Amino acid sequence: MEEQVITMPVVALRGLTILPGMVQHFDVSRPRSVAAVEKAMMGDQKLFLVSQRHPELQDPELKDLYQVGTVAVVKQLVKLPGKMVRVLTEGLERGELLGFDSEDPFFMGEISPMAPEQEDVEPMAKEAMVRILRDKLEEYGKVNLRAAKEILPSLLLIGDLAELLDQIAIQLPWDYTMRQTVLECTALSARYETVLQTLMTEMEVYRIKKEFQDKVKADIDQNQKDYILREQMKVIRQELGEDNSLSDADDYQKKAEGLKADKEVKEKLLKEIGRFRTMPAGSQEANVLRTYIETLLELPWKKASKDNDDIRHAEKVLNEDHYGLEKVKERILEYLAVRSLTKKGTSPIICLVGPPGTGKTSIARSVAKALNKKYVRISLGGVRDEAEIRGHRKTYVGAMPGRLADGLRQAGVSNPLMLLDEIDKVSSDYKGDTSSALLEVLDGEQNVRFRDHYVEVPLDLSQVLFIATANTTQTIPGPLLDRVELIEVNSYTENEKFHIAKDYLVDKQRERNGLSEGQITFSDKSLEKIIHNYTREAGVRSLERRIGDVCRKAARKYLENKKAGCIRITDGNLEKYLGKERITFEDVNEEDEVGIVRGLAWTSAGGDTLQIEVNVMPGKGSLLMTGQLGDVMKESAQTALTYVRSVCPEYGLADDYFEKHDLHIHIPEGAVPKDGPSAGITMATAMLSAVTEKKVLAKVAMTGEITLRGRVLPIGGLKEKILAARMAHIKKVLVPEKNRPDIGELSKEITKGLEIVYVKNMEAVVKEAFA
Repeated sequence: MEEQVITMPVVALRGLTILPGMVQHFDVSRPRSVAAVEKAMMGDQKLFLVSQRHPELQDPELKDLYQVGTVAVVKQLVKLPGKMVRVLTEGLERGELLGFDSEDPFFMGEISPMAPEQEDVEPMAKEAMVRILRDKLEEYGKVNLRAAKEILPSLLLIGDLAELLDQIAIQLPWDYTMRQTVLECTALSARYETVLQTLMTEMEVYRIKKEFQDKVKADIDQNQKDYILREQMKVIRQELGEDNSLSDADDYQKKAEGLKADKEVKEKLLKEIGRFRTMPAGSQEANVLRTYIETLLELPWKKASKDNDDIRHAEKVLNEDHYGLEKVKERILEYLAVRSLTKKGTSPIICLVGPPGTGKTSIARSVAKALNKKYVRISLGGVRDEAEIRGHRKTYVGAMPGRLADGLRQAGVSNPLMLLDEIDKVSSDYKGDTSSALLEVLDGEQNVRFRDHYVEVPLDLSQVLFIATANTTQTIPGPLLDRVELIEVNSYTENEKFHIAKDYLVDKQRERNGLSEGQITFSDKSLEKIIHNYTREAGVRSLERRIGDVCRKAARKYLENKKAGCIRITDGNLEKYLGKERITFEDVNEEDEVGIVRGLAWTSAGGDTLQIEVNVMPGKGSLLMTGQLGDVMKESAQTALTYVRSVCPEYGLADDYFEKHDLHIHIPEGAVPKDGPSAGITMATAMLSAVTEKKVLAKVAMTGEITLRGRVLPIGGLKEKILAARMAHIKKVLVPEKNRPDIGELSKEITKGLEIVYVKNMEAVVKEAFA
């Protein structure tokens, strides 16, 4: 059969598809489309209506149009203002657009009518298809109530399958692309599958849409219900005179909404405030919630102070507040410089280690002052409950946040300087390991989300500048020590103590005791005498107390005598204020003696000298040790004895000498416990002197550990030991060769007047020590 081709005007539709049997009106505004409609009205009133693939195109070409369209007849034409025409059309049959015969002034298309494909579909199959479509239409009506009421009754009455398919596509509010798909299906089975699939898709879309609408409506209804109930509760509370808690809840709500914090924090706060609203006034749980909400509101979640990054200013402040401590200041300034450049708080946490009274806490306070940071001091001495660090769970009676969270609340900002004082004195018990809780705090990788048991919301501690202090590293657990960077704050020399007293302590005690510079003065000699004869310490705490004692007595004397003149404190009248001299240093022996050697020791109060005495007596070869020696010193004594026995043949002693003689080692001040690894060569020298009856030089002191073969091992605490040697007027000090770099770091003020001899083995020690 030869293909029939009809030439007729073509109108391109935007966002609209006309199906056969569909009556539809639409507005035409493009000049080319208006001309095509007018051409049709002058003829048989037939048009070919075809949809654009892209509705936004103003001047479409053939490729921009769908190939299949509808031959329609114009039923009515109404001209509107603005050269616009409203057209009422009825679709007649499907047609295929083969091409354009002409394009100006309107499209004249070559159209090939598309007859329905002939299919052998049995009547039973058609009936089944009709029933399936009716079932789906009824399901569709359950999700689209408007369609169920206005459209579905007429559709359900249609019994012909072809008509039902076309009417479903015509009457249901489908998109033009869906109708175009149906239009292009000439076969009845293909059209059935397309309509059924489209109908099921639309059902699912409407079902999801309905779920969303129902959910939104439920939320709105719940909010409305909550508002009404809240207003009713407000009236009831006012009638009962219990409206205070409600006003508190409103106040908390307002503060929470204006709080600068993460979403997680705000959600937690608002949830707890909602619970607080429903609590009876005065109940125990309401009071717990009130305290918890106020704590969260007071914490500085995202409130930070601006740091002063001027390193020169920091250096000036440190120099004004502290005398000496050059290496400590230098390391702190380096630390601050790196922190200023990186803008991060993940650098190692500083730990200042040194004897009491050396200014560790005041250094931290000066750093806070230099950086313009808030200063918070947390004392960890004696803390043994992990809850002190992590806080108590708020369900417990008397629960409270941990010291860190409380410190942040006191500071009021999220980036204060937090001093962890005396971390070497934390302890553990059955309530938990305190030092383990500190591991998370002092780890820059973990403290970004530090969880306090009371607060329950993670706290960001990464912006906090932590500085820890300790007297010794011996009692700090290894994992905790690994997270800090140690800076040693060593003992002060007498000269440093003098300058500290003159420049800082005297003025401080004057002011504290209500005196002025015109009422009391201290001579340089008096300060030196207080340092030398009234205090024995590594720091300056006792020195400050002695100056305070003098100022108090002077204040009393000033008021009693009504004296207008100035009270002058000199080395001559100092005894009237402080009494007899309290400290006497054991001076160097006047004569060289056998079996007596001066050793050097480190103590928590600085350095000291130890006079080790050895006596030999007839016996059975035993070694007696007195003077409260610790395990380390006992082992050093045994090692020293073994070495001495191994070298005795070189000094002409009989082979059975030690089988017939006992050795007694004694270190004076027997009531004071002593222990440490630095007395090995001292005991070996004393033993060798006693058994060989050779004298040891009185003006020699030594420190170092010994091995079985007589090698000298390095030790620590050299600064304090050298200072002790100076105080005892020692002339020559023997130190291990491997400690040569440590001596090089000491100032000339400390080593001035001392002969430092470096020794590798006992032969060198004997050579320098024996007379």
